[in-house]
Amino acid sequence: MQTSVILADRQDITRIGIQALLVRLGFDSYPLTIAGDESELESALVQAEAPIVIIDTESMEMSLPQKLLTLYEKQPMTRWILFQDEINDQQLSAFSGMPSVSMILKSNSEEEIRIALKCVFHAERFLCHQISNQLLVRHKREEEFSLTQSETDILRLIALGKTVKEIAAIRFSSTHTIVTHKKNIFRKIGVNSVYEATRYALRVGIIGSDYYI
Repeated sequence: MQTSVILADRQDITRIGIQALLVRLGFDSYPLTIAGDESELESALVQAEAPIVIIDTESMEMSLPQKLLTLYEKQPMTRWILFQDEINDQQLSAFSGMPSVSMILKSNSEEEIRIALKCVFHAERFLCHQISNQLLVRHKREEEFSLTQSETDILRLIALGKTVKEIAAIRFSSTHTIVTHKKNIFRKIGVNSVYEATRYALRVGIIGSDYYI
């Protein structure tokens, strides 16, 4: 199966730079197609068997992840390189769990971009150091602010209108322990009152709307 390359970017300087790097890395023998818009990209994908797509979604005016996700699902053999000025949180959330989507930034050094291209051409995923750091920070933040099962259960009882004393009795805990849990829960979900906590519990599905008056 012949691997081909699709370069989906409207910036002339990017096209010239990527093509020069492909030559320098010895990948210029791979068939190359230039796509200037979404229609040309879709057409190129239909004709290619197992392409590598180097794409700037902003340049191609495909900033919404759903557009790229649709193409991703239609072309499961495709390897993608998001190569743009920045990868926003929406895109990071959409593509961070997809092993065939690599992410690099146009501000990266030539060396890092060359390593990225080598990895993808050898069927390996590559994330530049900035994206890797973003993911680490995001993961740490999610761990820091996610509720434990005990905290979720206590929040549910708070949202159902139970007092600290009632919750302590239900959970066979001291009121001091419940008060501590309550403070931690409020800090994690960013609220300051039982009303706000109840609204949060309703919004994320910890309690159903039939419980809320």
